[in-house]
Amino acid sequence: MGRKPVEPLTGAALLEKYKQLEHLSHEEKAKACGYYTVTKTGKERISKLKFNKALLEALGVNLDSKSGRGGKRGGRSASYRITVQANGNLLIGSAYTKQMNLKPGDEFEITLGRKHIHLKQVSRNGQPIDDDE
Repeated sequence: MGRKPVEPLTGAALLEKYKQLEHLSHEEKAKACGYYTVTKTGKERISKLKFNKALLEALGVNLDSKSGRGGKRGGRSASYRITVQANGNLLIGSAYTKQMNLKPGDEFEITLGRKHIHLKQVSRNGQPIDDDE
């Protein structure tokens, strides 16, 4: 007892740890990733709901999206916003890469501005890209 839970993992760190723990139950994975609290009596309470939400967000699914509100039903839509993850990485979700028909191996040139980052595709699977595309 007297043990404090670790800070819960998020983003890429959560996904990496989750993959390493494939042999454990879902509840054990949640605990190992820091999704638990210790009650006054010293009992550990697993926060499966927070764990599942963090996993979905790490995969690019935002459950708090405003696009599904107002009685309209339908699929999730891309928000064109991303957040810097705890490890400093930017993750561009598959909704965007699918929309641009990007494939593994496609390369980009990164240009940094004062408050922006430009990505210019320079090759598709090792083949140069024509500027007219």
